[in-house]
Amino acid sequence: MITDARALRPSYVPSDLHHRDAKIEQLADALRPIADGDIGENALIFGPSGTGKTTLARFVVRELERETFNLRWGYHNCISGSSKAEVLYGIMRDAGLGADLKKMGSPTSAFIDRLRESDRRVVAIVDEVDVLEDDMTLQALIDIPNVTIVAITIDEDDLFAHLDSRVRSRLRSAQPITLDRFTHGQLVDILQARIRAGLRPGTISTDAIGYIADVAAGDAREAIGILRSAARAVSRDCDRSQITIDIVDEVRTAALEEIHLERVEDLGTHKRLLYDIIEASGTIPGSELHDTYEQRAQNPKAKSTRRRYLSNLEEKYGLIESNGSGRGKTYAVPEF
Repeated sequence: MITDARALRPSYVPSDLHHRDAKIEQLADALRPIADGDIGENALIFGPSGTGKTTLARFVVRELERETFNLRWGYHNCISGSSKAEVLYGIMRDAGLGADLKKMGSPTSAFIDRLRESDRRVVAIVDEVDVLEDDMTLQALIDIPNVTIVAITIDEDDLFAHLDSRVRSRLRSAQPITLDRFTHGQLVDILQARIRAGLRPGTISTDAIGYIADVAAGDAREAIGILRSAARAVSRDCDRSQITIDIVDEVRTAALEEIHLERVEDLGTHKRLLYDIIEASGTIPGSELHDTYEQRAQNPKAKSTRRRYLSNLEEKYGLIESNGSGRGKTYAVPEF
């Protein structure tokens, strides 16, 4: 029943982006000068999880790439690596630059120089920008004349509240683009487009599509994850030929667990270590968590940085949960 499994992945960038026409045009207007050999306008994309922020950025830059020879672009998700070296290296390598440079052992100035020396304009898509360890990473990218930044995060106020004043003033002039959660009807349209691209006709009931949109409550990532799990379950069962509401109910918990694990797999070294300690412990007091982390980590991050990591893991990504405050605070991994 599955004709193209890629269409059932959240990372898939479709050929047409539904219900984002105004946002597409807004970002395209910011980047369009690049096609004429000029400098693009930096952009900031905000919105809750599952609103298609990353897909929007990739879609528009991909379309721009088709219109011009004078463009390279690179993507880096800061949740997988948030140091200055990791971000600059990630953007540089994804843009097809610096194949001879190594992430470990090469100075960050080498990454900056390679971006600066590019024979084309470079668009740097910096995802989950709120978890950057060093605001000067953004400053370094801003200072490269041929680099245009598309930064992605959940909350605008939270981002600007924690930025260095110099970086904040530079980013205030960037084009802000805010995405809201999808309505039920919009989510149905998105699911139907994925179904046409990835499944044979007739393999899911109309009621099941609407039900997935209901339970996902405006979150496209969750909706697509449930669809993928349901399609996988039916394709493995010879006695079933169609995704129904009952099958959606059967796979929903497993789908949410899979989405959770995908997010965990994206975590960088220190964030992943904190998560693994919490998961292995069941419930762990904050003081014990920090002590265990310091014993296991090579070059441990400062406690203030760790607290920010934990806050992001809980409030923005839902990977952990906490109870209490101060010395009595405990951490755990949520149950599904």
